[in-house]
Amino acid sequence: MSTDEQSLDGTTVGIFIAPAGTEEIEFTEPKQTVADAGATVDVLGSETGEAQSVNNDLEESETYEVDKRFDEVSADDYDALIVPGGTVGADTLRLDEDAVSLLREHVEAGKRAGVICHGPWLLVEAGVVDGRTLTSYPSLQTDIRNAGGEWIDAELVTDQGLVTSRNPDDLDAFCEGIVEAFAGGSA
Repeated sequence: MSTDEQSLDGTTVGIFIAPAGTEEIEFTEPKQTVADAGATVDVLGSETGEAQSVNNDLEESETYEVDKRFDEVSADDYDALIVPGGTVGADTLRLDEDAVSLLREHVEAGKRAGVICHGPWLLVEAGVVDGRTLTSYPSLQTDIRNAGGEWIDAELVTDQGLVTSRNPDDLDAFCEGIVEAFAGGSA
């Protein structure tokens, strides 16, 4: 079944964004994909206001409005979460205790999450990698293994409701994978 045939009507999704440094395409494409499938999407960040995205981790791109702060929401508020990459953005978010706590509570509750590129740093920080198989940007493989996970080099890995991909080149598979997983409910 393609993403066009799957409905996320009635599904609430939170997508993370760092104050600066989130990879724009890894933010915009998954956000638009789940919205097009019928999900209600909230942009979640450390603070309200504008967040600056980047292209290729190097140049500033567009800014996006943060709908809610991490400390204003809980895992109960969302059916699914999306964590985009961007080296600086993911590194910033893994130092945000509220972002890490929200992701930990969400995954531990058996809810779905889609995490791409450097985003799995947050999964490592949240302590939810042990016993799971996932992929990421290749430079994170040692971090994932040290956290008890199995890292594989694949465009899409789904394990216990956790959908991961390596980089922007995998976005088509990632977007299709998150819609499929999010339509499936709890893990």
